[in-house]
Amino acid sequence: MKRSTERILTTHVGSLPRPQEVVDLLFVQDRGGRYDAAAFDATMRRAVDDAVAKQMAAGVDVVSDGEMSKISYATYIRHRLNGFEIGEMPRATPKDLDDFPTFKDRLAKLGATPQYHRPICRGPISVKDLSSLHTDIDRLTAAAKQHGAFEAFMNAASPGVIAVFQPNEYYPNHESYLFALAEAMRTEYETIVNSGLLLQIDSPDLAMGRHIKFRDVDDATFLRNAELQVAAMNHALQNVPAERVRMHVCWGNYEGPHHYDIGLPKIVQTVLKAKPQALLIEGANPRHGHEWAVWKEVQLPEDKVLVPGMIDSVSNFVEHPELVAQRICQVAEVVGRERVIAGTDCGFGTFAGFGAVNPEIAYAKLRSLTEGAEIASKRLWS
Repeated sequence: MKRSTERILTTHVGSLPRPQEVVDLLFVQDRGGRYDAAAFDATMRRAVDDAVAKQMAAGVDVVSDGEMSKISYATYIRHRLNGFEIGEMPRATPKDLDDFPTFKDRLAKLGATPQYHRPICRGPISVKDLSSLHTDIDRLTAAAKQHGAFEAFMNAASPGVIAVFQPNEYYPNHESYLFALAEAMRTEYETIVNSGLLLQIDSPDLAMGRHIKFRDVDDATFLRNAELQVAAMNHALQNVPAERVRMHVCWGNYEGPHHYDIGLPKIVQTVLKAKPQALLIEGANPRHGHEWAVWKEVQLPEDKVLVPGMIDSVSNFVEHPELVAQRICQVAEVVGRERVIAGTDCGFGTFAGFGAVNPEIAYAKLRSLTEGAEIASKRLWS
């Protein structure tokens, strides 16, 4: 991935608000409805081009397709892999929301919960159809070239996040399920990297998984499973250069108390075992904004790049560029200015049709991110 020795670069986690026409088509597709394939492609291509143009207008250096064509960051895999069926199963809710039932009920009444089919593993996992992946790559590559993007990345789900959030009814245990997913996802990862795009592995399972799937066990049990999830990811990436890969870790992209979030100090050594060079980790929201100081105690390996969240992804506050600059400088002074890329806590459109931040405000926040990076760059290189 490209690095700068002159200024702080900017990027984000990946998903962006989808236009309503995109959302409508995605739900028809996900529910097995009939739609015009040519119209679908034209709509997605237009949406990707517009998303890249808006990122460029906001000053973002490393752009994405906004995950326009995906119903969500993890469940999209059922359209590409064999072994998954749609089924009914109770959804695990974050443990923190259970402590505040009136707040949880309010979220439900407001419709602030994602609506999509739940894939369940009920057969052997294998690659089914990657034509949509190739189309996604083509759309993003064309848009990035058209608008002169500095660099572009494409998201893909980690084996761990698929295993944590898509129930397994076929494999005998969590480990065998994980490594079956790793074998199947390997092709997607290699295809993205071979296209010239950066690959971003989305792995909230290494943090958010603690208060969802592993909410009723102790930290030691969670960490043992997290180690397996990292091993499965590294297995899937064995043919991919580390410097072509980013990894995103978060505690859940939702407004809530988050008081059961496992702290970064407890998971950081596990996270550092993952192969990807760049680590995108929350750093702006009120529950994790203090954790930049972890890097005073834990040395960031020389071969790693840190992409800390400098703006929150669930608040409609537009962070002041001065605050962004202060946050960037705090981290840069600890790990080194040339090993920091300014990012976001999470995406702005994790699920189609669902996002806490107004679409126009999302891009205003990205603009503030880049303005803050400009201020920080002047201070760090003065």
